[in-house]
This record gives sequence, structure tokens and C-alpha cells, in this order.
Amino acid sequence: MTTSTANGAEPGVQSGTAQYKRISVAMFFAGFATFSLLYCVQPLLPSLANHYHITPANSSLALSISTGFLAFSILLSSAFSEALGRRGLMTVSMIGASVLNIVAAFATNWHWLLVARALEGILLGGVPAVAMAYLAEEIAPRGFGKIMGLYVGGTAFGGMMGRVGMGSLIEWFNWQWALAIIGIIDLVAAIAFYFLLPPSKYFVPVHGINIHHHVRAWIGHIGSVRLLYIYLFIALVFGDFVAILNYTGFRMSGAPFFLSPTEIGFIFLSYISGIIVSPIAGNLTNKYRRSSLLFISVIILAVGLLLTLTNSLFWFVVGIICITIGFFSAHAVASSWVGRIAIGAKGHATALYLLFYYLGSSFIGAFGGWFWFHGGWNMVIAFTGSLVILEFVFCYLLRRRETE
Repeated sequence: MTTSTANGAEPGVQSGTAQYKRISVAMFFAGFATFSLLYCVQPLLPSLANHYHITPANSSLALSISTGFLAFSILLSSAFSEALGRRGLMTVSMIGASVLNIVAAFATNWHWLLVARALEGILLGGVPAVAMAYLAEEIAPRGFGKIMGLYVGGTAFGGMMGRVGMGSLIEWFNWQWALAIIGIIDLVAAIAFYFLLPPSKYFVPVHGINIHHHVRAWIGHIGSVRLLYIYLFIALVFGDFVAILNYTGFRMSGAPFFLSPTEIGFIFLSYISGIIVSPIAGNLTNKYRRSSLLFISVIILAVGLLLTLTNSLFWFVVGIICITIGFFSAHAVASSWVGRIAIGAKGHATALYLLFYYLGSSFIGAFGGWFWFHGGWNMVIAFTGSLVILEFVFCYLLRRRETE
């Protein structure tokens, strides 16, 4: 493994080397598998509401229950990975979650589907925090922002293919078989990930599960004001993003658009913009202040929210693209910032980041259903727009503390 040069270069895998490229591809597969499994139910929400005779808000539980359990699973996964290692835990998590997606497809009723999705969320918690910790430990600092952006790009591609692929599959199969096919595809991606990712070199295992060690690490990271601001910021940004996408399908299937499930699925091709901007945003952290990049990301997201208020399909899609660019740019910058700020126990720092990330999406995404029910799309935008104000506040607070 190429880790440094003779003249005292930074330790870790250097950008541009063969190992760096292998890790990049493996992490792209990890992001793809995790997020296609997690979000493949999002285009199904109207179908689930009709099939099980439930409200739109209740149908969103198929996603929210997975992200909610995933959020807490991340804390446990980061602790177990400190003892068991990064690569093996991520592989087992992806394979198990893929199998559970197939199980969910053939659940006999709504409640069993939710049970399968909850277990899937628990297993998927073994990937995001551990992946970020692996990169923080193994990659040289100057290449970290770029590879983190590539990983986030993989998550964008997975989220897109889970949604777009599902939208297309349900035109050819019923939604149950479509869900199973996504699980099979991600099972293959998990196996490819295992053979591509090199074993950890800089990981130092902690023997046994020492509860006090983990609690001290979590409290220590929460005690960092900059980390806490980043955690709260990303909870709001991701919550906005998920709330919008949860109810886009309901908005697009009704007046004045009346789009089919496949046509709605193609709107999620906006994720291509996330794939493109994530590595760019990650790379820009080497040149510009991170707080400035976050501020610009939120501006783009806010513009997107306003554009979705139109009854023009073209401008609505442009708005979704802006929201996607704003979110993925913010995520790429914020996630790499955590890896640079955290002092020791980086797996715990990234686990807390993702805990806030997914709790924000679970609560804000589900709560958006109340606004949809009581005022339609305009109320959803008013709700998410109010959160944007708080996001700007955290950008300002982070800017004041950036040089610490």
C-alpha cells in the first residue's frame, strides 16, 4: 500500500495511487448499496399508501423507520468496529441489509414490512460511520476531501438508482418484485466492495467492548462546539432534503402534473447533479473556507425550495436539482470537516455526525407529512424554508469558530 513518500509526506494512502483508486471504487460501491437500499422505498410511498390503505404520512414510515433505527445503530456500529475492524463489519452489514430488502418485498402485511425495514436500518448502520472512519484513518489528509466527495457521490448515485430504478421497475413488475430486484443488485455490490477494499493499515483495535471508552469518546466530541454546530447543521439540511423528496411523489402524481410512477422516478435523475458536485465540493475544501462553502450550499438549496412553488414542470425539476446540489455540497463539506476536526476516536465523531444526520431526516421527513396534510406543497415549503433560516445561523456560527 502506498502510504507516504521518502521526504516525510503525510502518512496515509496518497491521492492518485493505485490503492487510492481501489479504495475510491470500493467506497463508491458502499455508498451505492447503502443508499439504494435505504431510499428505494421513496418512490413507492404513493403505491404503499394505496395498497395498504394508509395516509401519506404513515406511508413515509417505510423510510423513516429505517433511517431512525439506522441513526442509533450507527453508534453501536462505530463501537463494534473499534473492536472488530472496519472492512468485515461493513461487508456483513451490506450483505445482511440486501437480504432483508428481499424479505421486506414479500412481507405479508404492512406491519411486517415495517419490521423488515427497521432491521434493515439497523444493519445499514454498520456502513456510513465506519466508512467515514476508515477513510479518515487510511487516507492522507490532502486526498481526504476528494475521496470523501467520491464516497458522497456514491451515496448520491445509490439514492438516485434506488429511486429512478424503482420507478422504472414498477412499470414492468409489481412493487414487491421491484423491491426484491434492488436487493439482489446490492448484494452483488456488497461482494464487489469486499474484494476491492484493502484491509485497514492504520486502524488500532480496542480489545473488547469498553462502554466507558465509547461514552467518553462521544461526550468528548459533543463537547467540541464546532462539531456540535456541524451536527445540528447537517440534521437540518438533510431533514429539509428528505422532507421535500418524501412528498415530491404525491405532488407530482396530482394536479397540475399527473405524472406516472416512472415519470416521477425520472425526476430523481436530479441526483446526477449530486454525483457531480460532491467530489468538486470536497476538493474545494483545500482552497476555500468550509463555512463559506456551506453558506453557498444553503443559498442554492433555498433557491431550489422557492422554484418548486411553481406549477411549471420544468422549473419544478430545476428546483429539485438546486435542492440536490445544495444538500450534497453541504454534506461533502461538512462530513470531511468532521474528519479533520475530530481528535482521536474518529469513528465516534463520524457516528455522531450520522446520528444527527439520520435523526434529522427521520423526524423532519416524517413531520413534513403533517404540513402536507394540512396545507399541501406550499405548507411543506414554508416548513422547510423556516429550517433554512436556522441553517444560515449555524453557517455564521461556524464561520466565527473556523480558525480555532
